[in-house]
Amino acid sequence: MIKIYQPQGPQRYEEILVMQRQLFDEMVAEKRATGRVNDEHLISVEHLPVITLGRRAHHENLLISEDMLKARNIDVFRIERGGDITYHGPGQIVMYPLIDLEHYHLGVKDYVNLLEEAVILTLKYYGIEGERVEGATGVWIDKDTPHERKICAIGVKCSRFITMHGLALNVNTELSPFTLINPCGFVDKGVTSIAKELNHPVDYAEATHQLRHNFLTLLNSHT
Repeated sequence: MIKIYQPQGPQRYEEILVMQRQLFDEMVAEKRATGRVNDEHLISVEHLPVITLGRRAHHENLLISEDMLKARNIDVFRIERGGDITYHGPGQIVMYPLIDLEHYHLGVKDYVNLLEEAVILTLKYYGIEGERVEGATGVWIDKDTPHERKICAIGVKCSRFITMHGLALNVNTELSPFTLINPCGFVDKGVTSIAKELNHPVDYAEATHQLRHNFLTLLNSHT
């Protein structure tokens, strides 16, 4: 059973991270002890402004000091997901699935592909063509053109086939904070959002519903 958790309004990153880690540790312990887990979890959340650095992050991709970020009320966290550096903030859907990949007969690469496909289907609902870029995890617009830009970042952690962390889809996100970093380590690619592509904001709750529906439909197709 997948339990859904969606707090209302922007949340501090640290509070959700603590929740994720607790659930993840409980699931890993249960899997180790019994070979399976009873409850899985899906957290959908907006975050207050925060910059996160993954396991492979290069600090030079943070373009201003952490003191300057604090002055702008932007938190910084070094975390255990894959990937480099990214920004989370209001208007962005951050989705954290804590699931047992073994139950769905998925490897990590297949799982990342499923996350990307859920985003691609969500963008299609809005008439936007999202694509994969070879060697660059996530979802992109205008692939292989000078205007190639990222609309969704993905970074996960997996232990005993239990997942944590996930994806961040820019919906109505204010994009200027991305200028404070080299997003995902890229210095020559832009960042965009659904609102920017359509030239108007969209209903955040509806976008969350579409993304969650697409993810769960794809996931359940593997049971």
